[in-house]
Amino acid sequence: MATKEKATIGGVLCHPKDAPPCGILAAADVLHLDLARKEDEKLKRTIEFRFDASGEVLEGLCSCMKYIARSSGIVAETGLYGRSPLAACQIDSFLDFAEKHVVPGTGLDAACASMDVYLSCRTYFVGHELTLADIAIWGQLMAAPQAQRMRQTYHHVDRWFSHIDSLPAMKAIAETYAPKKKKVEKSKGVKVTKGDAGDPFAIKLPNIVDGAVVTRFPPEPSGYLHIGHAKAALINQEIADRYHGVMRMRFDDTNPSKEKDEFVDNIIEDCKRLKLRYEKITYTSDYFPQLFECADRMIKAGLLYADDTPVEQMREERMHGVESKRRNRPIEETQHIFKEMIAGSEEGVANCLRVKLDMSNPNKALRDPVCFRCNDGHHWRTGYTYKCYPTYDFACPFVDAHEGVTHALRTSEYRDREAQFYMILKLQQSVWPELPHVTMWDYARISFVYTVLSKRKLTWFVTEGIVDGWDDPRMPTVQGILRRGLQIEALREFMLTQGASKNITYQEWDKIWAMNKKYIDPVCPRHTAVIKKDRVTVSLSGAAAETVEVPKHLKYPPAGMKKQIRTDRILIDYEDACLLSEGEEVTLMGWGNAIINTIHRENDTITSIDARLHLEGDFKKTKLKLTWLADTSDLCPLQLEHYGYLITKKKLEEDDTFEDCVNRNSKHIIQALGDVNMRDLKKGDILQLERKGYYIVDSVPADISSDNPVILFDIPDGKAKQDRMIQ
Repeated sequence: MATKEKATIGGVLCHPKDAPPCGILAAADVLHLDLARKEDEKLKRTIEFRFDASGEVLEGLCSCMKYIARSSGIVAETGLYGRSPLAACQIDSFLDFAEKHVVPGTGLDAACASMDVYLSCRTYFVGHELTLADIAIWGQLMAAPQAQRMRQTYHHVDRWFSHIDSLPAMKAIAETYAPKKKKVEKSKGVKVTKGDAGDPFAIKLPNIVDGAVVTRFPPEPSGYLHIGHAKAALINQEIADRYHGVMRMRFDDTNPSKEKDEFVDNIIEDCKRLKLRYEKITYTSDYFPQLFECADRMIKAGLLYADDTPVEQMREERMHGVESKRRNRPIEETQHIFKEMIAGSEEGVANCLRVKLDMSNPNKALRDPVCFRCNDGHHWRTGYTYKCYPTYDFACPFVDAHEGVTHALRTSEYRDREAQFYMILKLQQSVWPELPHVTMWDYARISFVYTVLSKRKLTWFVTEGIVDGWDDPRMPTVQGILRRGLQIEALREFMLTQGASKNITYQEWDKIWAMNKKYIDPVCPRHTAVIKKDRVTVSLSGAAAETVEVPKHLKYPPAGMKKQIRTDRILIDYEDACLLSEGEEVTLMGWGNAIINTIHRENDTITSIDARLHLEGDFKKTKLKLTWLADTSDLCPLQLEHYGYLITKKKLEEDDTFEDCVNRNSKHIIQALGDVNMRDLKKGDILQLERKGYYIVDSVPADISSDNPVILFDIPDGKAKQDRMIQ
């Protein structure tokens, strides 16, 4: 079969240097069009069709795609622009979506998430064949550096992309123009740096062997994971991924007094929510027998000693570098006492085991720390098997080395303990030679304004009833912030932008919520609500009762449609009513203009309004755009819950009394009425109440009523005044 001759179209396709628009080129190839093309260094991201004869310019993916489609004589037979007016309109919507949202940057994850849902039961974006919508989105993903990572997360997007990518036209364009992947050479040296100056993980991490890196995330099961733990987990995973290694999760369960099954179960669930990928889960308690064996060997080597010095005296001696009188007791005595400690006898309970490091060192962490102590409480995993337990300081270096961890990452607040880690590991290696070396690396812990991350203080909030539990939306726990409406993708992005640097800063919550908005705003449906208290009825002459279907999101067709009920009696917020003047023309959002005739008052309080519908009016010329609801019996009762910070002071100082800085009025409840469509909401749905903000659905009762409303939590949008509203 003879190849069709390509038709030449007017204009020159101009694009940024080294960034050919693969979607445009593929569409032109399918439509047998010959394009004149030019690289322009002045262009950054946009593309243009320039017509030198007339001086006209078509700018952007959407306009350029439509132009080449309308320039082709075979577009109808290919079906590339749809085979019906409806299909053509849907394609237009997706072209706009591709141009605005399928672009490199923070919003791409949210765009891929929405596309993944949309493509779950579809092969193509519109209809049952390839269209410009598929080609445009494919081309945009080709140009996005993080698209490969997105495809690993969003399987329906990956399936769709693989299919489109295999089609002849796309395959040819990809082979010719797609950005070539940079090869990553395996490390041969001792130090390896990945990334560049703008890469938050461009750190000189020592002792790297590409493909052999093992990191670990070691939560203590004494509370729920908070946002600081999320950073630790994500950094460990990122380092492992960068060097083609693995991350493991290990519960450091060496303190039975604080640990519970509840915490373990919830930590595992939180890790699933964070989409962490770990090779396996282990427990420090798995290694209790080996740790006791290691202690026996170290006692025989004279490296540990039993000490019955009273706690306060021991603390004082360590503070001033005074050696314990028990430091040089005979090895046989320590061996005997350690057996008594294991048995939990009276003599054993009176003692602890300490490791000989350096009592004169200025670093107090090296002044003979305790490495075993008695505890007759119930251990969540081993029950009452043990009466004596290793400390974290003793167990951590041994278990890290025993499990083959190559890089132990911890926050810089423990920097003084880094030397301790290495010294204890060295002593352990002296009696257990097969233990390998472990490299420590510290990074800055994350801190937020108006927030405490201390487990002790967070536990206090729960036990004192200041909050409703560990998952309260005011809590900085993973469950709390996700329940408040923070998207996992936004949390991951925020943490990874922090990187593994050592710079200590206090973060504003505004930043993470603004990042979150970029994920939810492009896709979440829009609804309308009126505050129940003091709502004002507007009698609207000229309005006929009707129900129409309108998009839930004007710029995102997959959000679907909703009912809009129109009647001659509508409700507006009292605050909006106070802004109106008689004779003024306003816009009723989603309907049209109206003219305010009369404002009725009693004792300066607005009671009702008479107005006239004026659909001929120009909404561009009105000052006020009002949200409204038809005054009908099927409106959805809502409870809007707004939250402030739990702490009234931006940053707590050491001399502050914590309890005096607690915000005991951090929750504000507003009763409202929502549009009838909100009766179909489900727990976890995210939406925007127009002109009020973003919300997440926390609960939907089976029988919705005024006494049993749908409960919505406000989602901050990064505007500082909103987050500090209730202080």
